[in-house]
Parts: sequence; structure tokens; C-alpha cells
Amino acid sequence: MPDARIKNEKQYQALLEIGYSKEKAARIANTPDAGEKGGHAKPYNEWSKAELYEQARIVGISGRSYMSKKNLIHSLRNN
Repeated sequence: MPDARIKNEKQYQALLEIGYSKEKAARIANTPDAGEKGGHAKPYNEWSKAELYEQARIVGISGRSYMSKKNLIHSLRNN
């Protein structure tokens, strides 16, 4: 039964099948443009700290307000 809180149910189920936790799969599936492949986003190294902070907020990374730009990039890549 689909969960009404999940914005992209198909992506959520696919992430669960490959081993993501329910929490991480939900965060990714609920990110506005997470399901788009072949996007044209610039690499994190080229983002401003404010842009990285906002993305960290969207995906639910805790402790982001204390992180440096380098730590934000690391957390976004590994969470």
C-alpha cells in the first residue's frame, strides 16, 4: 500500500530493493528533483556554501549549521 507521505513511490521502492534504509529512501524520494537522471547540476565543489546548506536541509542532514563547505559536501555525498 503506497504511503501518502512519499512523493515518488516508485523511486522509494527501488531504493529499498537495493538496500537503502526506509529513512534514507524516503529522504531521497521526497527531494524535489531526485528522480531526474542525466541532470545538468554542477558538481558540489562549484556550489556555494549557502546552496550546499540548503540541499543538506532538504535531505535532512543534521548538524549542517556547524559544518564547513568541505563537510557539507562530504555529508551530501555519503548520506
